[in-house]
Amino acid sequence: MTLIEATGADEETAKPVRKRAAGRNWRLAAAGLVLPVVVLVVWQVTAASGLYSSAQLPSPLSVLDALGELAGDGSLWTHIAISVQRVVAGFAAGAGAGFLLGAVVGLSARARAFVAPSIAALRAVPSLAWVPLLLLWFGIGEGPKITLVAIGSFFPVYTTVSAALAHADAHLVEVGRAYGLRGGELLGRIMLPSVAPAIFSGLRLALAQGWLFLVAAELIASSMGLGFLLTDSQNTGRTDILLMAIVLLATLGKVCDVLLGLVERRVLRFHK
Repeated sequence: MTLIEATGADEETAKPVRKRAAGRNWRLAAAGLVLPVVVLVVWQVTAASGLYSSAQLPSPLSVLDALGELAGDGSLWTHIAISVQRVVAGFAAGAGAGFLLGAVVGLSARARAFVAPSIAALRAVPSLAWVPLLLLWFGIGEGPKITLVAIGSFFPVYTTVSAALAHADAHLVEVGRAYGLRGGELLGRIMLPSVAPAIFSGLRLALAQGWLFLVAAELIASSMGLGFLLTDSQNTGRTDILLMAIVLLATLGKVCDVLLGLVERRVLRFHK
């Protein structure tokens, strides 16, 4: 058999495998929609049953009307853009710092002994406890909000990177050293690829944590953003806007997680 024939045969063999994999992915995606649909149905039935007033539990259609109202006057897109901007900036800063310090702690037992206990203590501080201090230091501008997101994003990345590198496969490290790799080259070519899945798990957790910390900041010291919408709608009795903000936060968090998951798959496929 020639090389061209062999290549063609391999391609024909791979096609059914790819089709089955695509079908399985679509079934999994469809299965993930079942629970949201059930929640919507239960929500609609409960709202229509009269157990709660419309001020306590607006129907999904009322929430959709509120979405159209804010989208129509343009304010919704401003709130979303500002919140996304804060999350992206804070996540980049916090994840970057967490990665660097996590790498140092994971690779050095001496650094681990000096740094790890203090970081573990700070990790236990609730998000709202940072807000008064950040407001005192940075005022009510963008500084405290982005810093709070960075704090929330820092700890998951630091924890996963330091733990993954500290427990990296010793055999792979030895092989790398046998080929003359040292320092940053050993880290970049051997250790990081071997622990990439754990690092991406930490990044995805950090992104979700960043959204949580953002809402904590916007609930207290903000005049724009989805967290501000939550507080403002509560004060004005607009429960439909309050629920809309919650749904948007969940949706944006999921979209960000999906995008980061796509990056993860590309990176892991590249290092296979």
